[in-house]
Amino acid sequence: MSEQPKQYGVTPPITVAGPTEKEVERNQTLIEELKKQDSFESQEESAKRTQVLVALQSLTENFVRKVCVGKGMPEHIVKNSGGKIFTYGSYRLGVYGPGSDIDTLLVTPAHISRHDFFTTLPPMLQELNPPPEDLSIVPDAYVPIIKFELQGISIDLIFARLPNINSVPRDMVLNDKELLRGCDEVNLRCLNGCRVTDEILALVPKTGVFKMALRAIKLWAKRRAIYGNVIGFPGGVAWAMLVARICQLYPMAVSSVIISKFFKIMGSWTWPQPVLLKGIEDGPLNVRVWNPKIYASDRSHLMPIITPAYPSMCATHNITKSTKTIIIREMARANEVVNRIMVGTSSWDNLFERHSFFTNGYRYYLSVIASAKGKEQLLGWSGLVESKLRHLVMKLEQIETIKLAHPFNRGFDKVHFCATEEEAISVAHGEIRSVGIHDGVKTAETDLKDQNGDSESKEEDDSKIKVYTTTYYIGLEINSEISKQIDISWASQEFYDMCKSSEHYNVEEQSINIALTRNYELPDDVFHAGDTKPVKQTKKKIIKKKVNTVANGNGKKRNADEKGVGFELSEGGHVKMRLYGTKATEATRSLSDSKNYYAENIAQELLP
Repeated sequence: MSEQPKQYGVTPPITVAGPTEKEVERNQTLIEELKKQDSFESQEESAKRTQVLVALQSLTENFVRKVCVGKGMPEHIVKNSGGKIFTYGSYRLGVYGPGSDIDTLLVTPAHISRHDFFTTLPPMLQELNPPPEDLSIVPDAYVPIIKFELQGISIDLIFARLPNINSVPRDMVLNDKELLRGCDEVNLRCLNGCRVTDEILALVPKTGVFKMALRAIKLWAKRRAIYGNVIGFPGGVAWAMLVARICQLYPMAVSSVIISKFFKIMGSWTWPQPVLLKGIEDGPLNVRVWNPKIYASDRSHLMPIITPAYPSMCATHNITKSTKTIIIREMARANEVVNRIMVGTSSWDNLFERHSFFTNGYRYYLSVIASAKGKEQLLGWSGLVESKLRHLVMKLEQIETIKLAHPFNRGFDKVHFCATEEEAISVAHGEIRSVGIHDGVKTAETDLKDQNGDSESKEEDDSKIKVYTTTYYIGLEINSEISKQIDISWASQEFYDMCKSSEHYNVEEQSINIALTRNYELPDDVFHAGDTKPVKQTKKKIIKKKVNTVANGNGKKRNADEKGVGFELSEGGHVKMRLYGTKATEATRSLSDSKNYYAENIAQELLP
């Protein structure tokens, strides 16, 4: 009697049939397209990554020794404490590409604290030769992190201590559950990154098939701007677990078939039913395990994808109602495209077509502007604002008239050269956004990671006041059938308070503001070459019919029957929107205009 094949996952496979000749052909064209899309890194770049990891390992051991000495510990403890750098995420999974960051975990023995990590390690990083660039410290994040670029390689570095371990040698592994004893929840989240990555690789039938399919899915998710845990989309590990689940269901399939089944199955998944790679394990430790029957917060997860390593956690707790809607929309689109590819009527490049968030996405956007007087001050500040952005999205979702609040998955960095303090304040408030809007202000794209200066002359730098900004965009779908008024001032205020409550916020150096941006006002830096930028629609004049009119905020008259969206800012500078009537009239553009508009019209009924 033939031996039954091993079952991967919590259910038997859908089929164990091998690929057809056509499926193999589609798989070969997939690999060729991924090469065209520059998905694979050169051997030279991979070697550089290895060098960077060696440098980080040496730094880790020096860091542990320095802290031990500072705490007056005996020589044998100083010598034997060790410390180790682990990798996880795309690098550990083997699906990294050019420009990918390396997710790293610094593990120490019990006598090293997270406070030591955030206070002692950054100065030591700066002493490296060459020193790191783009150093950003975000201790308040859900997973506290230090981000930087070392020798051209982006590093995300998190920290974990092992409460019952006095020495962490270079050959340590993290698969023993007992290592978790005594850990708090933050420590568990950090340790689980490595443990989950190793479990995923052990739970797929063919790692080569899994890796190639995951490369394609990650490329697709990034091109469609639905990649990024911090903003509210699945991150790399979550996408990996979804692909791994399909590999379990089709253990003999090639990567092209895995991708085809991926969009069909995951696009119609009955959320919030969780995606599991294996059964949730109990354990001897007093730690929290994902369980919606016990924990209300677990019941609130909209698209739960559960990590396989003990203690199981939800990797997609950040997903909101809006981002869930966007993900499902994108999967439906992708399913149609891949169906055509598999029958030979389309090609893989159509799957990887870039998003249309700015070109054909929304009529109205909220610009969330984090600003600072210098690059270094903005790095950590913009990272903190980004980590809180999903909370603003969730508050917007509570407003009945907003059908969807769609956050774009990255920010845009700029440097503004201002002639006066007043102009600098206007830039920080979002009133001056690009070259040509205001005399005296020049705006240029910048890279916060680049320490070699901005795209302006030194003479310009010396004579102007610099303001650095990172702008995040939220596209709004508005349902004018429900209500004709939207007031988001409370959502804005709570978001402001959340950001400014951080101990790292400096009122003298940093600010946060929200501004209305209509699609034709979007700056050039959000568009790619060949994109068609939205233009302002002109209104047709109606001469014959005489209608009643009322004054709008600019002193102009509008039809009482005219419908559209009016936006206001309250005295606190918070966006307030009013819907009236089918055409949009002029919305307020600046703080001063908005305040005047608010003051002049608050007593007047604007709605027909």
